[in-house]
Amino acid sequence: MAADSAAGRLSRERIDHRFKALPPDAEGLTVGELAAERRNLFTGGFTTPVLALSAEAVEHNLALMERYAAAHGLAFAPHGKTSMSPQLFERQLARGAWGITAAVPHQVRVYRAFGIQRIFLANELVDAAALHWLASELDADPEFHFICYVDSVRGVALMDEALRERGGRRPVDVVVELGAGAGARTGARTEADCAAVADAVAGVPTLRLVGVAGYEGEVPQADGERVRAWLRRLVALAADFDKAGRFGADVGEIVLSAGGSAWFDAVADVFAAVPELSRPVLKLLRSGAYVSHDDGHYRHLTPFNRVPEEGALRPAFRLWAQVVSRPEPGQAFLNAGKRDAAYDLDLPEPQLVRSARDGAIRPATGITVSALSDQHTWLKVANDADLEVGDWVGLGLSHPCTSFDKWQLIPLTTTEATVTDFIRTFF
Repeated sequence: MAADSAAGRLSRERIDHRFKALPPDAEGLTVGELAAERRNLFTGGFTTPVLALSAEAVEHNLALMERYAAAHGLAFAPHGKTSMSPQLFERQLARGAWGITAAVPHQVRVYRAFGIQRIFLANELVDAAALHWLASELDADPEFHFICYVDSVRGVALMDEALRERGGRRPVDVVVELGAGAGARTGARTEADCAAVADAVAGVPTLRLVGVAGYEGEVPQADGERVRAWLRRLVALAADFDKAGRFGADVGEIVLSAGGSAWFDAVADVFAAVPELSRPVLKLLRSGAYVSHDDGHYRHLTPFNRVPEEGALRPAFRLWAQVVSRPEPGQAFLNAGKRDAAYDLDLPEPQLVRSARDGAIRPATGITVSALSDQHTWLKVANDADLEVGDWVGLGLSHPCTSFDKWQLIPLTTTEATVTDFIRTFF
């Protein structure tokens, strides 16, 4: 990363008690100074538990999604809430990302603090304080490009009221969100509802309609057929709005956006067949979990499993914890728990054991996780499994979002366990 960039300046932050697992003897060093020492994760003074992010896997995943988006004619605004790391945002933008997607106003503020110029907020924004701040940001920086959802007439009215109070000079660009179906998450449920929201936007000077969007991951009983059917509805909605002249004459391109991390192959398929509209279409994909991938939820759902010729993502996280108790046969406990490991979708997966006696690393054969406490991992250990107090166990993790949000400073490591950098997060 560039040393003078906002993300690059994170390397000047001082190491202290705020950051879990970092070597006690590194107290007072800057992050950059500690990274320059290239310490070993196992022998360099790091305490357990410690979360590590594979440098090779991250680079592979960044390159793969860059190629995928380009090959399918997609712009890319990865969902930053997955990592909330300015360093990873910077690398995604360097890999051709159009911008970064956010979910809530706080995330938008973090992005702006680190110089992100294009932000897609995949939510309706009705918080008056946040809208006042946004109007100030838009007025202060003519190059700042912001888009957010609208999905209700009431939401449009609240946005207009707050923006009028602030008196901003630039309208806020919005896309009508088409809901994924009855019982799904947010979004106007029918095309008629979407049209009513679009009419409400047209009736206020503080907003400008630039496109349509949604999230196909919420399609009820999602499978390839149902997801593609919903995506075709989204495309048809954009075409209908365009034919009806709902996008203003000053809108240079029509935004068409979807794409979580489970069905982006369907998005690529359907968006490839978008009909010619009155102006260019920005086909915006928003997948975010690809950066670190995982060893659980997304490992099974990744579209690359369905289209293997496109490549394969690599899990990048491994949580190393230490065996602190073997109170009875068949049972062991690690010193990592819910505060350290993602557990909202799948339990951690034991993968490797590093011997406390000689440092040798072997597969975690015969070891499974049965439960997590706040600060302990419960292990079931087969009778013939070799595991003793002091050993380190490397755990694969599920759901990247809730892995990143538990660690503020994450060692970036090579396959040789050399720590080359630290990834800062801002959840």
